[in-house]
Amino acid sequence: MKLLSAVGGGFAGAAVLTLLHETVRRLHTEAPRMDLLGMEAISKSLEAVNVEVPEEDNLFKITMAGDIITNSLYYSLASVGDEKRMLLRGIVLGLAAGFGAVYLPKPLGLDETPSNRTAETKLMTVGLYLAGGLVASLTSKLIEGKTHS
Repeated sequence: MKLLSAVGGGFAGAAVLTLLHETVRRLHTEAPRMDLLGMEAISKSLEAVNVEVPEEDNLFKITMAGDIITNSLYYSLASVGDEKRMLLRGIVLGLAAGFGAVYLPKPLGLDETPSNRTAETKLMTVGLYLAGGLVASLTSKLIEGKTHS
């Protein structure tokens, strides 16, 4: 694993996840609303430490930036280890993130409806995160191939 392929793949996966999510949520009524879940998590965290919560527009921007950064770091793990298993790691990371997004909000004290409203919402949630994991691993493989030439 090279740092460039890990960072590049992780960022590509996070960017695709975010672009797909933002597009799907504007086109489909049952789409997951991970933006709302993220905004709720940030609001509750700020309130817990007595910090003023930004207005909705700024909170949304902070959430999107945080999503890109944390998802980039998370998806960069797809390129850690044996290159032959990179695609499998991307799939596992995507599925783990997707199922976590569906089943963890309630135990974390967050509203579960943004990712868990209907069976269709759950399936889309897992699918979006899986797409991010696949893109991360495939991009990392592509970068690795280019740097080994």
